[in-house]
Amino acid sequence: MLQYASVTGLVRMILIILLVYFGIKIIARLLSPFLFKYVSKKAQERFGGQFGNFQNTTNQQDNIKKEGEVTIDKMPKTKTSNKDVGEYVDYEEID
Repeated sequence: MLQYASVTGLVRMILIILLVYFGIKIIARLLSPFLFKYVSKKAQERFGGQFGNFQNTTNQQDNIKKEGEVTIDKMPKTKTSNKDVGEYVDYEEID
């Protein structure tokens, strides 16, 4: 025997789906400030730790140098050649 969906069952299912949707939406709206505060706090701790390490290393480097001493840091010269590029061919456009 076949059973057909009744109109009341369909309306009930739609109401349950809408209730769940709006319930999740309201809960997310209430919890989002706390989630945002937590994420921003964690990011601040991470970036603050990196800045603190940078500050400590620069202070240590400054203590090693004498006052008035000049240091120049240069990048090592490395010649890179890419021989796989091929040969350059000059051409002219013909009108």
